[in-house]
Amino acid sequence: MISTRKKDKPMFLAWLMPGLEIKRWLFLMFLGTFLIIIGLTTILNIHPFAQILLLVKKLAEVSPSILTGSIMLAAGTGVFLMAWRKINKSVIAAIKPDARLLEHLYVRKVLNKGPKIVAIGGGTGLSTILKGLKHITGNITAVVTVGDDGGSSGRLREEMGVLPPGDIRNCIAALASEEDLVTKLFQYRFKNGNGLEGHSFGNLFLTALCSITGDMVSAVKESSTVLSIRGRVLPSTLDDMKLYAEMEDGQIIYGESHIPEAGGRIVRLKATPERLKALDEVIIALQEADIIIMGPGSLYTSIIPNILIDGITETISKSDARKIYICNIMTQPGETDDYTVSDHLEAILKHSKHENIIDTVLVNDSLPKNLALKYKAADSYPVAFDSEKVKKLGIKVLTKRLIEENSEGLVRHSPERIARIIFEWYKSTHGKSRKNGNGNGKVIDLDEKVESFENKLLV
Repeated sequence: MISTRKKDKPMFLAWLMPGLEIKRWLFLMFLGTFLIIIGLTTILNIHPFAQILLLVKKLAEVSPSILTGSIMLAAGTGVFLMAWRKINKSVIAAIKPDARLLEHLYVRKVLNKGPKIVAIGGGTGLSTILKGLKHITGNITAVVTVGDDGGSSGRLREEMGVLPPGDIRNCIAALASEEDLVTKLFQYRFKNGNGLEGHSFGNLFLTALCSITGDMVSAVKESSTVLSIRGRVLPSTLDDMKLYAEMEDGQIIYGESHIPEAGGRIVRLKATPERLKALDEVIIALQEADIIIMGPGSLYTSIIPNILIDGITETISKSDARKIYICNIMTQPGETDDYTVSDHLEAILKHSKHENIIDTVLVNDSLPKNLALKYKAADSYPVAFDSEKVKKLGIKVLTKRLIEENSEGLVRHSPERIARIIFEWYKSTHGKSRKNGNGNGKVIDLDEKVESFENKLLV
């Protein structure tokens, strides 16, 4: 944005714009330099300032004071701006060749003032909302389930002994600052090749980094640095979590990928080992959160697995954060056939060992008029909103349009729309937020902020 218009604008002046938190450090740097000079000249018994003042006094005697002062002021300003311009040019060329360093720095500073959010889930649902949330706050922690045992993730888990990287990879890509070549490379999936077919580059990259760094958390941190993501991604546990479901007909179905294929109604989801330990960073993030989000996503294979882990629901229950569940728009064959909104909520509450883990449920109130026939063919139908049953659960309801506009009749969550709805809800229910670490609970309209920043530069 900053560098695409009016190339003749003196960009070095942009470093002095409000919001970058640079001027204070520049001032201290110059003050420190001044004190160093005074200290050295005092030690060496040199009195340059006295000599300079004497010279200025003599010049004032032969010319008007205003003329002498103006010449010195202009000369000093010119030297300073020339040096500053050269430094600015060198720094931008070295760090950000496309000259967008200032934009990125400003955006990062604005984002760091947003509320702290913990989003819990997995699959495409979690990565979808992260794409919207990253434009309003940089204080995001995505807590990702690690029970996946199918596809590329399942193969790497079985063959390499690592946590399944697929959902983690999707969340890292969703939080990336730009959809650039590196992000596309991270999401690239091999279509052929002996042993490579079906694997994504990001999965292989995370697996290799896990071997190099020693654990998946370190691998995720390094990957996040490469992609310059806004926020962070954490696995909910480092334990080798495996899921199994007790079905209504008495069957026990083992493995996340097999549960939806069983075709029955799930009574209870369980995991091995029996006592799963939550990652310490996850617990800390939940304790410091301003907003805790669950969903959207597969109820039994993306959301509930996270709350089976010791410490997670207990910490959510004790938290003062605002807690919202984003209900799925369509039922998922094999998991939530014939489920209503209250059925989704009851399933979460039944698997939780603690109360007070959901304040509000966000429900979609609009569907395409020409709903695609493929949903009916797959036995997937809109989730019915049974408001009276939801109210009996003591959970508040927020109904909004959550889907993107499209002409094909497809049901797709709108990341931007959901993010704005959540923040409007947060503002209306939270009032003046308590301050928590770097996040101060402010809701930031990033697009408006960046546009304002750009306009100031172009005036």
